[in-house]
Amino acid sequence: MPLAVDPVCGGFSNFMALAAHRFPLTVTLISIQFAMSSPGDLPFAATLRVRDTCLCLHVRKAARGLSRRFDAAFQPLGVTSGQFSLLMALNRKEPPSLGSVAALLAMDRTTLTANLKPLERRGLLEIGVDARDKRSRRLVLTPLGRELLLAALPLWESVQAAVEGLLPPSRAGDLRADLLALSSAGAAG
Repeated sequence: MPLAVDPVCGGFSNFMALAAHRFPLTVTLISIQFAMSSPGDLPFAATLRVRDTCLCLHVRKAARGLSRRFDAAFQPLGVTSGQFSLLMALNRKEPPSLGSVAALLAMDRTTLTANLKPLERRGLLEIGVDARDKRSRRLVLTPLGRELLLAALPLWESVQAAVEGLLPPSRAGDLRADLLALSSAGAAG
């Protein structure tokens, strides 16, 4: 029997009652959404508290600001700060596996693969089969990729020094340690 809204027999309330029998989880979620959307139920003070204290919000804002600075520096080379970090993660004695780079960059493998494609098309890296495990992939920085990193490194050093200069002395190291602790805690669940 299809569910319908009958304005004579109770309209939306009747519809929700009928729907609750066939789709209890959906109706519960809809009910929660309507309850939370009432302006009287969520005080503006809560919004201010989140704005002023939310670590996630402030870390994201800082990350966007930092990304803009580094992106502007790398723009002449045609890479973003994220692409620079990805390429730098490949600069190892042995080509890293896809999984180890994903873990280092705190990315899922699908996102990493999507981010690798434009760099591979530019000839900055190659994705090869692992000689020991044919199911696994290894990421190889090409000579062109190494040249780009050599050109990008002084740009990174300049912006890095400028950003660290915005912080009180010794705070940059403390900030790195705090961010590492947060990222490790986030990876743990």
